[in-house]
Amino acid sequence: MAKKSTLVNYIEVLRKLAHAGMQGAEYVNRKGVVLSDIPTLEERVEKLLGVVNRKNREAGNMLFFVMYDIESDKVRYNVVKYLERMGCVRIQKSIFLADISAEKYRSIRNDLAEVQALYDNHDSIIICPVSTDLLRNMKIIGKSVDVDVIIKSKNTLFF
Repeated sequence: MAKKSTLVNYIEVLRKLAHAGMQGAEYVNRKGVVLSDIPTLEERVEKLLGVVNRKNREAGNMLFFVMYDIESDKVRYNVVKYLERMGCVRIQKSIFLADISAEKYRSIRNDLAEVQALYDNHDSIIICPVSTDLLRNMKIIGKSVDVDVIIKSKNTLFF
């Protein structure tokens, strides 16, 4: 129960910041997201595949992505921390994947809608449920990360 009240208080902090006009305020004793703090692409792909290939998924769980484009560093920082506390896994700078209960999904959806409504902005937050089968068919385009090697589904033939 204490964890639930902590999460509710977290949304309340964002609500108070919005009402106090703190949108453009600088961070005090807090650094923003530094790209070097984000795990490597290989580490993020491994996390993603860990969620997708989990053997004992709970029956009531949902897989979904949370993607956002948030202008304010302060709001974005708080949304990131909230998603991490709720059990979402960061797989890109502004994309999270979650495998959590339908109840937590609804809570995240409602809380993020409330955060979005608090600020005068041009931000967007997308929450997209996805099936395990669709995730297993994903392709990564860009840096040379061979997903088949990571999930050990490629056979090697020696001559």
